Amino acid sequence: MSRREGRNERMKARSAKSGLSTPFTQRRIPQVSLIDEEGIAIIERNADRILDEIGMEFRGDPEVLALFKAHGARVDGERVRFDPGWCRDRIRNAPKIFTQHARNPARSVQIGGDAQVYCPSFGPPFVYDIEKGRRYATIQDFRDITRLHHSLGAVNHSGGVVVEPVDLPVPIRHLHMAHSHLTLNDKPFMGAVTAPERSRDTIEMCKLAMGADFVDANCVLYSVVNTNAPLVLDETMLGALKVYARAGQCTVVSPFVLGGAMSPVTIAATLAQVLAEVLASVALIQLIRPGAPAAFGTFFSPISLKTGAPTFGTPEGTQFQMCAKTLADRLGLPFHSVGALTASKVPDAQAGYESQAQLMGAALAGVNFIIHATGCLEGLLTTGYEKIVMDADRCSAMMRFVQGVDFSEAAQAMEAFREVPPGGHFLGASHTQAHFESAFWMGDMSDNGTYEQWSAEGALWEHERANLRVKKILADYEPPAMDEAVREALDDFVARRTREILGDAA
Repeated sequence: MSRREGRNERMKARSAKSGLSTPFTQRRIPQVSLIDEEGIAIIERNADRILDEIGMEFRGDPEVLALFKAHGARVDGERVRFDPGWCRDRIRNAPKIFTQHARNPARSVQIGGDAQVYCPSFGPPFVYDIEKGRRYATIQDFRDITRLHHSLGAVNHSGGVVVEPVDLPVPIRHLHMAHSHLTLNDKPFMGAVTAPERSRDTIEMCKLAMGADFVDANCVLYSVVNTNAPLVLDETMLGALKVYARAGQCTVVSPFVLGGAMSPVTIAATLAQVLAEVLASVALIQLIRPGAPAAFGTFFSPISLKTGAPTFGTPEGTQFQMCAKTLADRLGLPFHSVGALTASKVPDAQAGYESQAQLMGAALAGVNFIIHATGCLEGLLTTGYEKIVMDADRCSAMMRFVQGVDFSEAAQAMEAFREVPPGGHFLGASHTQAHFESAFWMGDMSDNGTYEQWSAEGALWEHERANLRVKKILADYEPPAMDEAVREALDDFVARRTREILGDAA
């Protein structure tokens, strides 16, 4: 066996050992907050003023407007204004911590509290690999990426629209995406939000896979609704929000903000705007179904005031997260935010620096659900195959970091000091032999050998090693177990709904 083959086998063994043991990470270090009591008071007061004096528009949904009016909000056309404290009173019904159940119970994740969940990127229409370059994504790409995430122990979630399968008609894409998440991966996943009927289809497919009674009584879907900043929630997002809230599934309200264009250019002003949008939208969820799970989400990226393009890995993005998490804690809501974002078009040094900066910031801030943790290129226009496994390696490092330092009796290693004389070494000590597999974090992607070893193995750059690893993971992939009757029911559902949606064209 060659040195590389041996290394691959050790990597595979470590992944197999750890893949199911940590469905999510429990952080044991304090979160970093950059907002003090005075700052909190300022932002909360300004958010209340925005909702009271300016209000928020809920467009194209008379039912929502009537619901707000019936509960005492001030409705003027599609603009809704709220007395200070009105939204907070409703939000108190939302759970601080809940479980999103996976088809495989061992993969279920905690949302909120001290938990951190790492989730793939969402929404890119393009894929990239170093051999074929950038191209439009297909359903085959979607399936392969879902297989990758099933196999990566450092990724806790199957995600949602990991790429847009542009070879399928838009009205039926959600069926094939949910089918892939349920059959090719047994981790939890995200629901469709682009139309109410697509949200309902996703719920029905979960009922086929997990049982109708179980889905009715538990959260199995985690779905992101974006506001149209500033201060708008449109008909499409409202439709999905209502479906998931009524079904008792989690809705994440995540204002999508490009600072300087969709919010003022300062962090303080953007925090107040985002808090106002979350307050009003989560209050609506609780009006629809008190106690329905919800989360405080953010997507904030400053724009370049020179070019107008979004920027990633900036100090402001991390500063924003480290303030917004504290605001979410004050509301008693789990916090959802972004991870390994980059504007780079390829998995190069820029991608590494920007993604690591944003991911480290999210980990330090205490983000409960880190979306876009793997695969991002080109500001979320592209998912990179190599970037997925490179990012997963960094997620693994962040998981180890937030677990803190072990000060147990075993970690103190006093017996090792007694065994090794002054001037000796600890490599052969009993303590080292007992703990060498777990003592230090060992990544799967970094090459820590000598120059001579690296040269003899082909002098590969990390993205080249990542390309080989992607191929090996896909070649070794084994689908998770599923009852044949359940699989047939899902297949039949997709076929039937496709005929209903597309008619003769199907």
